[in-house]
Amino acid sequence: MPASPQPPTPGDPRPEVTSPSASGGRPRQSSARVESARVASARVSSARRAEHAADTRGALVAAARRLFAEHGFDGTGTEQIVAEARVTRGALYHHFRDKADIFRAAMAEAAGDVATRLIDEQLAAEAASPMTEIRDGVSAFLDVCVDGDFQRIVLVDGPRVLGADAWEALVEQYGRSILEEWLARCVGTGDLDDVPLRALARLLIAMLTEASLAIARAEDPAGTRADLGAVLDRMLTGLRPPGRE
Repeated sequence: MPASPQPPTPGDPRPEVTSPSASGGRPRQSSARVESARVASARVSSARRAEHAADTRGALVAAARRLFAEHGFDGTGTEQIVAEARVTRGALYHHFRDKADIFRAAMAEAAGDVATRLIDEQLAAEAASPMTEIRDGVSAFLDVCVDGDFQRIVLVDGPRVLGADAWEALVEQYGRSILEEWLARCVGTGDLDDVPLRALARLLIAMLTEASLAIARAEDPAGTRADLGAVLDRMLTGLRPPGRE
């Protein structure tokens, strides 16, 4: 007679059950996909936060620039800036320490826009010679000093609020290298004697700085611009070697 199946006794071995995750099955692969998706989501979220922060900062600087140009530094309050930008006061102080700090950003943006525009205009003009480029560039720069936000923010309020060092920093960033490059090209084409170019660039920048400030602060900016422009242009043409027209 066949033996009846016996119930397992305590201590009998049982078949080892291996979990799918321990054997490298689908749950582990699913976990890896989840982690990969989490990392990708975090990257997207971080990029969106950075984009939002950049948009907020840009809105603040644009609003401040409009208000500083219209009302000046003293006539503009931070409450007006945040209202114009449609952001909170906390957002302003997240990006800037105080009103002077956002003014510095507005000043840098105004100066950068002018520098980019003037350079683009000169590149597009295809002047007859490097000296003509310099003369045309100087004339265009003096025109910018007559009115607009560059005049009010950079030339009138900038030196008073931030000091002369702020102007020097803008000159170093946007003006000195391009002027030295133009002067070097003048030497190469024979429009200019081989003189120490850095020294000449320093003197020309000093004259342009004084001219720009005089125009911005004059009772008759357009008339002052015309007078100073005529003198500066005569000085530039006088730098040509004898016999050059």
